[in-house]
Amino acid sequence: MPYIHFSEIWTPLKLIGIRLYRDDDRGLWVKLWSLPRKRIWHRP
Repeated sequence: MPYIHFSEIWTPLKLIGIRLYRDDDRGLWVKLWSLPRKRIWHRP
């Protein structure tokens, strides 16, 4: 599994457990409560 560095983006959704992350390639990931992260957008 490749090493990916994430930085968390603060949004009001964080208050209800939905967290957004940006990776090294500027892709956007979402984490819902205790589920694993899923990529929702990737820059080509």
